[in-house]
Amino acid sequence: MKHSTMDQANPVDLVVTRIYDAPVEEVWSYWIDPAKVRQWWGPNGFTCPVADMDVRVGGTSFVVMHSPEYGDHYRNWHYEDVVPHQLIAYVRKATDADRNEVDPTTVGMPPDFPRAQRHVVRFEALGVGRTMVTFTEEGWPPIPLVELSRVGLEQCLDKIHIALASRA
Repeated sequence: MKHSTMDQANPVDLVVTRIYDAPVEEVWSYWIDPAKVRQWWGPNGFTCPVADMDVRVGGTSFVVMHSPEYGDHYRNWHYEDVVPHQLIAYVRKATDADRNEVDPTTVGMPPDFPRAQRHVVRFEALGVGRTMVTFTEEGWPPIPLVELSRVGLEQCLDKIHIALASRA
């Protein structure tokens, strides 16, 4: 099931919801297990060659999206709140290959790309074997940048569906 909404106020929060046919514990693992994150992080045409995950309050994960056309994109996710099987809240920042924070414009992002952006992922068990995930990216400038993010985020979350379907 796909659902996207955007608050029309400025700045814009992007909210994307997915329902997965898997228990919450299994869906949760796709956010904390490096091998599983590498299966889905990055929109179509991108791979995730690196996912060093440290999912705990105060921890920082380092993820890399790679595309033959656009090269490598490095990000740190610094965790503000983690409640197992319920919530992950982190701040995403652009970095260089050495994991040092950089201004997003120095790595090809437009001037209005957020320097530090809060993300909140909520997990809700829907009875036996189903999970709803609601992913919120806070503080986007209005269209078109938020629309580009929405498309990429939806593709990432669809990859989790594919990974879950292929696990059997």
